[in-house]
Amino acid sequence: MKQSDRRDFVKQVGGVALGTVVGSGATALLTHAATDPSLPPLPWTYVALDPVVVAERAYAAYYAGGCMYGAYDSIIGQLQDQVGAPFTFIPTAMAKYGSAGVAGWGTLCGALNGIASALYLVLASSKANPIINEVFGWYGTTPLPTYTPKNPKYYIDPTIAKSQLCHESVTLWCKHTQYKTTDPQRAERCAQLTASVAKYTVEMLNANLAGQFKVTHTNSASVASCLSCHGPGGSTANVHITGGQTSCTLCHHWHWSGGVNF
Repeated sequence: MKQSDRRDFVKQVGGVALGTVVGSGATALLTHAATDPSLPPLPWTYVALDPVVVAERAYAAYYAGGCMYGAYDSIIGQLQDQVGAPFTFIPTAMAKYGSAGVAGWGTLCGALNGIASALYLVLASSKANPIINEVFGWYGTTPLPTYTPKNPKYYIDPTIAKSQLCHESVTLWCKHTQYKTTDPQRAERCAQLTASVAKYTVEMLNANLAGQFKVTHTNSASVASCLSCHGPGGSTANVHITGGQTSCTLCHHWHWSGGVNF
């Protein structure tokens, strides 16, 4: 199809769809597609969001699609409502893949996965990475959840995750509370945790927008000790970590033989 024909086709489709589709987001999407099928380059403009509104949305969205969807939709969905296009081009439901550490594999906590994805839409990597580092560090060292929704299903006893991995975070909470991973209280814990992560991230984003964001997270003494060998320039630096971890020994158990660890 020639470029001119393609433009005419897009205009025709946009004109028909605009007559039948209801909703400001869909209307903005189709209007933009009809006039300019390209998207603006990243990052897109961020506007200050209400952290409590975001937290409540994240809590509800968790029950609709899991932890990553809850965190991602709470930020990007609110920007769709507040800003419109180009955020209305993003189908936030795609973030449902990250539930329970990516399709239940227990890897990176979906809430962290969601906020990191959202940050890269609204900030250049040089600005996004320090906030990701702050949120990830806070996640591993703070009793979570920190936010209680307006209408919680259960009271949740906070615990320190000590890890950014879903497997470790949930397992430690279950060990502390004696609930099973299949209990509804565990789901509620993750819903409130998702709300807490989304709220804290938006607080960091708002601070950055106001020029008030400051880096506060630093490596613990144990992580710094590990990085002396395994960090950049260390004697065994081929483990591909650069810092920012909450704990190394939670997952890794070192065995010594003749002064060599493996």
